[in-house]
Parts: sequence; structure tokens; C-alpha cells
Amino acid sequence: MRLVHRFANGPVPALDGSLRWPLERILEGVDAGVRIAAALAPVGIRSIAVDGWAVDYVRLEEDGRLPEDPYCYRDLRNVAAATALHAQIAPGRIREITGTEQQPINTLYQLYADRLSGRAPARWLNLPEYLLHRWGAEPVAEYTNASHTQLIDLSSRRWSEELFDAAGLDETKAARIVPAGTLLGKLSGALASVPELSDTDLVAPACHDTASAIAGISEAGEDWAYISCGTWSLVGAVIAAPLNSAAVRADNFTNLGAVGGRCCFHKGINGMWVLKQCMDHWAQEGEPWDIGALVEAAACEHPPEGLLSIDDPELMRMGRMPERIAAQCIAHGLPLLSQQSKDAPKMVSLILHSLAAQYAHVIERVRIHTGKKLERVVMVGGGAQNALLRQLTSETTRAEIITGPQESSTVGNLAVQCALRDGATPASPDEFARAVRFWASRIAHVEPRAAAHRMSHA
Repeated sequence: MRLVHRFANGPVPALDGSLRWPLERILEGVDAGVRIAAALAPVGIRSIAVDGWAVDYVRLEEDGRLPEDPYCYRDLRNVAAATALHAQIAPGRIREITGTEQQPINTLYQLYADRLSGRAPARWLNLPEYLLHRWGAEPVAEYTNASHTQLIDLSSRRWSEELFDAAGLDETKAARIVPAGTLLGKLSGALASVPELSDTDLVAPACHDTASAIAGISEAGEDWAYISCGTWSLVGAVIAAPLNSAAVRADNFTNLGAVGGRCCFHKGINGMWVLKQCMDHWAQEGEPWDIGALVEAAACEHPPEGLLSIDDPELMRMGRMPERIAAQCIAHGLPLLSQQSKDAPKMVSLILHSLAAQYAHVIERVRIHTGKKLERVVMVGGGAQNALLRQLTSETTRAEIITGPQESSTVGNLAVQCALRDGATPASPDEFARAVRFWASRIAHVEPRAAAHRMSHA
């Protein structure tokens, strides 16, 4: 596997004060990457699949106008929308229906925010499915991605009529749900004029990047947990069927769709976002750090006297992260840390110790809910390359740490495409899942530069 293109794609403030994704920049960057890939494949590109971060969507205007820049899930409108919707339907009932972790970022609340703002109902597609549709695929909602919208009925695996009705949303504007590994037609449009792309299939992989990342783990025995370490950390285990007991709901675990009809049973944790935001702040102050040097320096610090509440909503906001951490230290009676770049190792040590402690807490709850021992933990993604975080995670979880591929989402994306072309199409979800694991074990890994938010194509 070879990385051929990467581009900046972070959210940007709009003129109206909202936080948006620069859609045109993303589309141009992805198209450029596909053209570069085509130039490296004189025999042609057989298929393209797209995975990406979840919950955000593109509105498809009925009059054919170009879509506006999509809202970013970190926009504060979602908090107000969640409060308003909970006056119509209790959050406990939403959780009971969906089996999904209760978070204001979820698509349900974003669509309700659209309604509260007076926007006319419009068809919508989550970002990966939108890219595929733009290239000629039929509009669909791939199940792993749809399962994170908080609009799916966990028992039927279909859109929940009760939730659409409670939120006053039009279910006809949602796309048809399809499983991971669905062929969606041929590439068309401008890219199809490139000779290497003249007969290219479009495929819905596990469009949710975490579901793709877990599909990219080839084998770790029968009893293992995973930590997908990126902007967010997703901590959990693959199980055959979802869990949604009162105890699970109280712990706010999610049941994310997985390849082959399985379930990624996990909890989302504020991840490398906190560290990246600190590094961005210090760089803007004119004192940038190299990530490797910073982690090495943090490893030499004494363990902190206390820990952050890493999932504090304030630490999920953009900007001024060292200041936000200092405020939490004051609020919790922890020693106040310097916010200056020269003292960054102490703050980074605090962040990583706090993150590892939260990993351990969540994994212990997964052990309780699933009955698994979880003696092995596979860490994938950019954060898995952080030696100090791996060491602290091993110590706190009392588990063997296995380092999976940094680009595990892309491995899983490719493995789904390969499994579809494996001579004989697998006849059942179990056979398909086995074929994906087979191919994941045979795809070479690449070590690209880190990126805050990712969307991959193959």
C-alpha cells in the first residue's frame, strides 16, 4: 500500500460564526488524489471506496444548486438542538431505541438544528456516501455510518419512524440503507474521462472510518479489545450482537455497525484532539514542537499528581487548549501548569496519563458488559505510534498492547474491496467478514504523516 496524496481538511469558521467543513477544498483534494492514483495504475483502477469521519452530512438541494459547506459536528448549535429535542422525546428513550452513545454531535441533533433554524427539509447524505454519489453512485446510507446517526432502530436495523416523527424530520429525505461491501455502480463524470478510470466500480466499504479501522485488524486471537486512536479515541471490542441493557445504557456505550453484520461495542473518548490543539496553539505562538521530541520529553517527566477529565466538553472545543487545561486544573484542585511552549512536556504528560487512565476505565467496563477477558489490546491509528501512550495504556489496562497499522481505516477499506473481488462472492455475512480479515492480513502498511481528520480512498 502506498500513500499518494494527503491534504489539509480541518473545519473553518464561517462568516456567520458557524463552524463548517470546506467542502470545495475537500472535493478538489480527493479528486486530485484519485487522478494521482490513476496515473500510477496504467492497467486501470478497478474500484474506489470512501470512508470518513461520521455524523456530518451534505444537504442536497432540490433545485440543483451546489451544496453549502456542511456544518462541523463541533458547532455549538448542536448543544442547543439536543436540549430542545429532549423536551420532545426523553434522551433515555432515544438511547433505548438506538443503542447509540448519547452525544450532541450525532446527526439526529444536527438535522433537528436545521429544522429549528427554519431550513426547508432536504435530502442528505453523510460525507463518504456524498463523495460516492457525486462520482455517480446511487444515493445510499451505508449501515456502519448510518448506525452512528442516532436515527437507526437497533432491533430492526432500519430508520426509526419514532425518532423521525419526534424530531419532525422527513424520513423520505434519508437514503436507502445498504451493508458494507455494496457495489453502487460505475464512476461517471469528469473523472471517468481519465483512461484508467473508464471502467471503475464505486463501492460502499464500511463508510464509518472506525468500522473500516476495525476491519483492518486482521487477527488478534478470539478475545481482544481495540483502541482506534485519532482525533477521537474509540475503545471497545467486536461482538456478534449488540448490547443495550440498562447498565450498558447507563455507561453510554455505543453499538456501531461492523463488517459482516457484527457490532463494534465501544465508547468514544476525546482523543489526540487535545494534544493536537495544544501543539497548534504553541505553533501559532511561534514555538512549534516536533511530535516525536515532545513525546520523548514528556516521558522524562514525573507522573502528574492528578488527572484531567479528558471528556470535559470544554476540552472538545477548538482553540486555546492550554488555557482550557489550566482552567480545569484550577477547578479540580490540581497543580497549575505553565501554558508556555517551553513547559509543554509537563502538560503533554498530564494529557497522556489522563487519556490512558480513561482507556483503562472503559476497557474494564467492556470486560464487565461482554464477559471477555480482553488480555490483548490492539491500538491502531496515528495515536498508536505514540510510544508513551502505548506504555501507559499497557500499565493501566493490564493488557498486552499490539500495535496495528497507523492507516488501519485504509487497510479495512481496501480489504472490503478485495473481498468483493475474491473470485467467488462470499455467500453470507460471516464468510464476507472472514474474507475481509484474509485480505487485511495481506495488505502492506504505510507510514504517512498524521492528519486531524481523514477521508481515504483506494
